[in-house]
Amino acid sequence: MQIGPYQLKNQLIVAPMAGVTDQAFRNLCLRHGAALAVSEMLSSNPLVWDSEKSKHRMMHSGEEGIRSVQIAGADPKLMADAAQFNIEQGAHIIDINMGCPAKKVNKKLAGSALMQDPELVERILAAVTTAVEVPVTLKIRTGWDPEHKNGVQIAQIAESCGIAALAVHGRTRQCMYKGDAEYDTIRAIKQAVSIPIIANGDITTPEKARFVLEKTEADALMIGRGAQGRPWIFNEIQHYLETGENLTPVSQADKRRIMLEHLTKLHALYGEYKGIRFARKHMGWYLNQESQRQFRAEFNRLETTTEQYSMVECYFDDLVQN
Repeated sequence: MQIGPYQLKNQLIVAPMAGVTDQAFRNLCLRHGAALAVSEMLSSNPLVWDSEKSKHRMMHSGEEGIRSVQIAGADPKLMADAAQFNIEQGAHIIDINMGCPAKKVNKKLAGSALMQDPELVERILAAVTTAVEVPVTLKIRTGWDPEHKNGVQIAQIAESCGIAALAVHGRTRQCMYKGDAEYDTIRAIKQAVSIPIIANGDITTPEKARFVLEKTEADALMIGRGAQGRPWIFNEIQHYLETGENLTPVSQADKRRIMLEHLTKLHALYGEYKGIRFARKHMGWYLNQESQRQFRAEFNRLETTTEQYSMVECYFDDLVQN
């Protein structure tokens, strides 16, 4: 798949997830098979760009691969300015968020709330694509609610405005993350436009990945929650798509190495206080089985980086001994 001048090595993209797809997680996924990792959503409001959270999200020094930065907002001028600003910070691709279902985003008429106003969608897309020379991509949902699925209309607007690729989460905003993803709707969107379409939603196994590609006829897949605690899922999917066979499961030794590497990157990125708290979330995803509940509870009480390293190491040492 190609986005503007950028040829992706495969069809697998990491979804932008607020509070998840920071630089540490993006680089980890890229090293384990993803072709592209889209950054966390950045507000188009310049008043918040100096906040610590925004600065972390704008950090691209040491970034691996193609840098795709997602911006969110409802004002065409501010969105255009935000796109230009992020290009100055090192973005190669600008992605526009019209898919986030979060209330705090939607109450500002941003994210998926924009799908209720196709005219505003067109003004925003036109403003951003006119303001920058790099490729601009868009992420949407199938509509605002099941009675108002206008994904095809929004896709056609996107194509007319020069959007380089369109990612579609197969649910409406009202559905949030409940129910089954609407692969038929994604397929209808794919058939209605000629720009590359990226299917997103409920892709958690290699078998499901192939099913979604065949069902939707999409050009690529975007994986979000399926990669939480499993950054190696991209290698697994790519191997299955190429061979029809499953990779040997990740060994405990490799899992240990990946988790400790992730810890190191989180602590370096955020510092000890915030790094510890972000690590609790990520380590919980790696070890999310019922039998690992006690580990998660104890890990979440730790207050130093040294304790976190030690507990992960002890966990895997115990597995070897037992």
